[in-house]
Amino acid sequence: MTEPIKVAVAGAGGRMGKEVIKLVLEDESLELVAAIGRSDEGTDAADLVNLPSSGITVVTDLELALVESKPDVLVDFTTPKFAYSNTALAISLGVRPVVGTTGFTTEQIEDLDKQCKAKGIGGLIAPNFSIGAILMMKFAAQAAKYFPHLEIMEFHGDQKLDAPSGTAIKTAEMIAQNREEIRQGNPKEEETIDGARGGYYNGFRIHSVRLPGVFAQQEVMFGGFGQTLKIRHDSYERAGYMPGVKLGIEKVMQYAGMIYGFDHFIE
Repeated sequence: MTEPIKVAVAGAGGRMGKEVIKLVLEDESLELVAAIGRSDEGTDAADLVNLPSSGITVVTDLELALVESKPDVLVDFTTPKFAYSNTALAISLGVRPVVGTTGFTTEQIEDLDKQCKAKGIGGLIAPNFSIGAILMMKFAAQAAKYFPHLEIMEFHGDQKLDAPSGTAIKTAEMIAQNREEIRQGNPKEEETIDGARGGYYNGFRIHSVRLPGVFAQQEVMFGGFGQTLKIRHDSYERAGYMPGVKLGIEKVMQYAGMIYGFDHFIE
């Protein structure tokens, strides 16, 4: 029998972190060896998700936890403030990072790619781990070849820190690969309220809605002569991301370098 993949979780007390803890504890192919968080220090990680004792307590020192537990993979769902330093630290210790935190610059991703290759390990930064969301992005990128006029609308809860979302940015990047920049709308268009037309990207607009009661939704709307096309994905709970997280954990064991975007694993 193949040995389970040893997993450490950063941001263990967060909403996504707890889902990852639950995933790892309930999957025989994975083994939880460390849980790191700024709160819940000393708490059994299993208590965070109402499971039987795991024997792994939450700690605050990431470097010490990685050195002592020697995980194969670090899953990080923290915040943009800590994600880059956490990822670089993991790589320096030979631990493969699987990161769901957004906010990385292109330069940072390129630098982390070099670090991973130098260590001979894989890494993954994914704005979205939902397989349905990845398919939405791929379908939208394909549609952009035939419907170059489009807008992206993304909806999240009012406590989300970044706008637009990492998913919206990744979708826009994928669309831009299949579409020449076209400045849409009337050339004499004027915003009478600043920002009313949304954020500008490659000639189209991205609109970010933040409201309580909303979880995560994104729609890409295309307009053509006498017709429109809408491609939409809705997430209803964080558990929906876990099949993608598990696949990411498995995949980073198989290559060297940093991959940006879960779409690389969906043919």
